Formats: sequence, C-alpha cells, structure tokens
Amino acid sequence: MKHTKGSIEVVTGSMFSGKTDELIRRLRRATIARQKIQVFKPAIDVRYAVEKVTSHAGPAYDATPIQYAKDIREKLDADTTVVGIDEAQFFDDEILSVTRELAERGLRVIIAGLDTDFRGEPFGSMPVLMAQAERVDKVRAICMVCGEEACRTQRLVNNQPANYDDPVVIVGASEMYEARCRKHHSVPKRPEN
Repeated sequence: MKHTKGSIEVVTGSMFSGKTDELIRRLRRATIARQKIQVFKPAIDVRYAVEKVTSHAGPAYDATPIQYAKDIREKLDADTTVVGIDEAQFFDDEILSVTRELAERGLRVIIAGLDTDFRGEPFGSMPVLMAQAERVDKVRAICMVCGEEACRTQRLVNNQPANYDDPVVIVGASEMYEARCRKHHSVPKRPEN
C-alpha cells in the first residue's frame, strides 16, 4: 500500500521519555496497515541489540545499523513506504537531505531522537529535523529527583553531574544517565553567556 504524500514525523524528548516506544508503536501500526517498513539506527548504538531498535522499557523492532545517513539511500528497498530512524541525533548532517528526499518521494519518515544533549543544548540535526517535519511530538520522562515531568537528560560521572566540557556523545543507559526536570538538571562549569 502506497501513501498519497510523503511526510516527516519527529518524536523527541529526553532519555527515558518513551521516544523509541512511540516509534515502535507507529511502526507496528504501519505493519497492521500492510505498509513496507524499513528501520535504521546508528551503528554506534549497541546498548541492547545490534540489529534492533529497543526501548529502555523493552519493546524492540528489527533495524539495520548504519554508519552514515547516506547509507539509508543505499539500503532502501524500492517498495518501502515507511522509514523509521532511531537515535537520529547521532547521524551526520546528511540526515537532513536524506529524510527530505524520502518524504518528497512519497515515503512516511518517522524519526526518534534526543532534542538536547546532556548540557541541555540542541543535539545534532534534531532542531532542523523538527523544523522540517509535518508533525513533532515532544514526549516527557519523570524527573529522578522530584518526580515531576522531565525534559532534560542528566549525564552522571561517579554519581555526579558531568561537566560542560565533557564529550557530548557517550552512548549509555541508566548506568550513566537520568531524566531530570529543568530545576534539577545540573551542568557544572557551563560557560556564562
């Protein structure tokens, strides 16, 4: 079954907010609708399974690990109608042209990724993807300090907040990250603007 028009959908938020759960939910619905689906994820994300997108809560969906966004073009089957992309913040800027091309060809592109890094700053190409998307859903986690809604990802090093100048990309899960609200998100050594 072919779509009548292409689109880009972005599901974003902090870690532990359910982004991948929502991506998988939409993919399963597309499967029920007899759509041809392909899912891609960054090869550096090996937290749970190499050839699956897996949420922290457990649900999983088969996926193809790739190094670069351009690899989507090379690995895309001619009859695919829905493309899922997990952890999009880790891809190079070519993800912008790839997703735009797919949508212009009539495909439904569903993207999940962090909107901000551990410092609370825009992460990779996600801000542009959100601006180019027809639909953006920002999901929330629960703050591990106070239990309120969380919108930030806190990286911890030896149970203390990571410093601003620490590396931006370190793939991990609950052993080094927590969801936090704005009040309880801390980034020591942040430069004053």
